[in-house]
Amino acid sequence: MIVLLGVLVVILGFATRRNPLLVVGVAGIVTGALGKLSPDEILKTFGESFASSRSVTIFAITLPVIGLLERNGLQQQARILIGKLGNLTTGRFLTLYLLLRQLTAAVGLQTIGGPAQSVRPMIAPMAEAAAERRNGGRPLPEAIREKVRSHAAGADTVGVFFGEDIFLAIGSILLITGLVNATYHTHLEPLDLALWAIPTAACAFLVHGARLLRFDRALERELVVANAESDVEESAK
Repeated sequence: MIVLLGVLVVILGFATRRNPLLVVGVAGIVTGALGKLSPDEILKTFGESFASSRSVTIFAITLPVIGLLERNGLQQQARILIGKLGNLTTGRFLTLYLLLRQLTAAVGLQTIGGPAQSVRPMIAPMAEAAAERRNGGRPLPEAIREKVRSHAAGADTVGVFFGEDIFLAIGSILLITGLVNATYHTHLEPLDLALWAIPTAACAFLVHGARLLRFDRALERELVVANAESDVEESAK
């Protein structure tokens, strides 16, 4: 059990806000050392894990593509699109995205969305545009803009987290079934876990969807206060 001290390293590293890559690397080295692996074996394990998870380096391809799309007006087109949907508020839009994210993750399309490939270039600007339209076209204060962006990222994370376990071939499902069957000598099928994940996903959608819809009211109150303060400052000048 002493090798689990590597988990403590991860917790302490994230709690003190250290570089995530450095924290994970140090935790891996600590875990390997406690497991009595030689430096060569630790380095070999790092190399094999990196080679078997080539999707980690996919950002080297996606980031330049996203950059080119943004340079050619992707965010502006996203704002124009949301501007044509008059009744779609920020909370309603993010609730729809939450549902879409859960449904796509449930059929194995986890990478169709994400903070880099969809939230930053499209979802967040569209959510901001919906808030600006409700604000009479006035730009959002920076604090409120960051709050809208954080809710956009949260909708993506909650959607994929609670939707992916419905997919039979997801790694977590296969890991649980393999561990339980090998340890307790039972016969647990991935379908059994996937079916039990459906009620959890439904509850997650109801709870977080309600939070997003409630965010509309909170956003409106904050905008009223921010606009009033802005008007006072302008009149004082």
